[in-house]
Amino acid sequence: MGEDLFQLGRTVYEDWLLQRDVQPARPLVTLRRCRSGDAGPILALFRDTIRRVNRRDYTAAQVEAWAQPDLTVHAWSARLRDATFVVEADGQIVAFAELDPDGHIDCFFCHADWQGQGLGSLLMEHLVCEARAAGAESLYAEVSLTARPFFERKGFAVEAQQEVPVGKQRLTNFRMRRRF
Repeated sequence: MGEDLFQLGRTVYEDWLLQRDVQPARPLVTLRRCRSGDAGPILALFRDTIRRVNRRDYTAAQVEAWAQPDLTVHAWSARLRDATFVVEADGQIVAFAELDPDGHIDCFFCHADWQGQGLGSLLMEHLVCEARAAGAESLYAEVSLTARPFFERKGFAVEAQQEVPVGKQRLTNFRMRRRF
């Protein structure tokens, strides 16, 4: 900030110098279908989210069983399919979801550092559009204690509370549905 004097011909002019802080650029966010080479980053995101986010609602033993430490990238790759969608921010996978043709959401995970920034909402609305286009009458999922509030805000209702076996552990989750 300040001023500067400059002369043009015989006239002296006063020029004000202004300064404005520039906000950092927002990351470039893209939503796309899963492709080959995504299995490793998606598996890492899956495990990291469970270990960092879901640990607030589940015991350490439940979290470790759910994170499936013995699962290989090759085995994870075999479960991914064309109906797996990923959200990237500046080229890094920060969210993913798997959608079956009947409207079943098999997985829905958002990176711990990116939660609360609208990426889950972006992904969910995409799943709604995909499910409707496929002729599904609703979306449904088995939702963790941690994810239940997010799913409720997106219009899902609890149909049943469940205790599901994961390894040698049992985890509480909820069968939830959003009708169209």
